[in-house]
Amino acid sequence: MFHSSSQRKHWIFSSPEEIHEQRKGVNEKYYKAHINRCKKKDPSSFFLRESEERSLLRYYEHLLRDFCRKFRPPMPVPVMGTACTYFKRFYMNNTVMDHHPKHIMLICVYLACKIEEFNVSISQFCDNLPRGNEEASENILNSELLVLQELNFQLTIHNPFRPLEGFLIDLKTRYPLLKEPELLRRGAEEFLHRCMASDAAFLFTPSQISLAAILTSASKQKMNIDRYVTESLLGGEKSENLKDIISTIKKIKQLVAQVPTVNFEEVKRLERKLEHCLNEEFNPESEIYKRRLQEQLDFEDDDGMMGSKSLDNEDFDMD
Repeated sequence: MFHSSSQRKHWIFSSPEEIHEQRKGVNEKYYKAHINRCKKKDPSSFFLRESEERSLLRYYEHLLRDFCRKFRPPMPVPVMGTACTYFKRFYMNNTVMDHHPKHIMLICVYLACKIEEFNVSISQFCDNLPRGNEEASENILNSELLVLQELNFQLTIHNPFRPLEGFLIDLKTRYPLLKEPELLRRGAEEFLHRCMASDAAFLFTPSQISLAAILTSASKQKMNIDRYVTESLLGGEKSENLKDIISTIKKIKQLVAQVPTVNFEEVKRLERKLEHCLNEEFNPESEIYKRRLQEQLDFEDDDGMMGSKSLDNEDFDMD
């Protein structure tokens, strides 16, 4: 249940301003930790600003959804929804200057496949990538634990797609005045897909988002379901509660309508800027990262050998 979930307890914010302050704090923390890299340059011209991070992440969220849509075998929509949520959550506490989104994006999708029980092997997964499968699979598996830790191992995602199905079933059974409820499906699903590009999942419940999707679709189809909402769905509710719900639906619609489109020229500029301020210690393509990873593997191998020797000595003493 959503109301007793970690999603509600830890990942719902009180306002867009609170979300902005959280992201701004992460961005400023990176500035302070790496200020010596500026070499007397203006920090805002060397590092990515918080608004620039948002623009870049919006682009990679677009790539994530596109990757999920083109995935073979066809990927269930809830997997995409869960992957998008993981991606957004990761960058609530991290900056793109530490972890490049092109790597985190794939890890989030791979994790979502497992959590949503869409069973694909790592080789099947990487077959959907246009470039070298071996390197991609290594990066995903090596950094999977990092993403899990940054998500606080809170992996159950309540997507709005499930309550959408519930609303459609409810319309069919309890609102006979609406002849073809299925006509609402396409428009509602399109709204939910646009919703993924917003911060709605950090501010509203899945049922509120799916209700906004149904009402938006009904408005476009010129189908009136006001009586269903006020009588069937919210029958007996106080007028104050009804006003609150109407206000919430309006806020969700406004939030989705205000999502900026991806500016691809701007993205190219930001990618070039990111190359200079990226933390190479966390970049799987850097020599520093590869060397540290190899040292860690060597240490684990040595530790395993020492354990074997200790066991051999213990066996010898027992003999």
